[in-house]
Amino acid sequence: MIFWLNDDATTLPDPRNADEEGIVAIGGNLSTALLLDAYRKGIFPWYSEEEPPVWWCPDPRFVLFPEKLKVSRSMKTLIRAGKMEFRTNTSFAQVIAACRSMHRPGQDGTWITDAIETEYTRLHRLGYAHCAETWQDGELVGGLYGIKLGNVFFGESMFSKVSNASKFAFTHWVQHLKSLGVVLIDCQVYTEHLESMGAEMIDREAFLQILARQAEL
Repeated sequence: MIFWLNDDATTLPDPRNADEEGIVAIGGNLSTALLLDAYRKGIFPWYSEEEPPVWWCPDPRFVLFPEKLKVSRSMKTLIRAGKMEFRTNTSFAQVIAACRSMHRPGQDGTWITDAIETEYTRLHRLGYAHCAETWQDGELVGGLYGIKLGNVFFGESMFSKVSNASKFAFTHWVQHLKSLGVVLIDCQVYTEHLESMGAEMIDREAFLQILARQAEL
């Protein structure tokens, strides 16, 4: 049974009650309070512009443990070449805008709505949302953004304007997060791209137990 939220909701129900698709609730808002409650519970919003917010917690969950990151030989060569530069949190608005505008094969439109872009930029100003960036010849060519709570990073979206730019940012970002003590990176739903870099499926219950210990506001 899917839970319907009031427009002024500030909390979400237990994600263990999600339906078979992983939908926990529909409705509500994108306030800071509700978004932070969502991530603390392992729930994320994913919906189209014309829809009310849809809140998800799929089972199983696609995650990456930082120590299991796989860095390919070609990526190691690219890093050694020194043609790309890694930065963090210097251009959040540009990163989320690029993620929003990126064409993705087989995907009609984007789930990064006006409200998503506005509220996640607000979360960045509050210190919860972060971005990793790849720069080349003075231009932002790739990157990703997401939410960090305690020792967990919740990845949201990435983009690449040149070959391997998003992988470059992701590789450096995972290594950076590991140095900060992050124990889990939430990748949300399966992609072959991230599986090749070490991401794997785990049971939702195992995921939620890690959050209970590691995701602090």
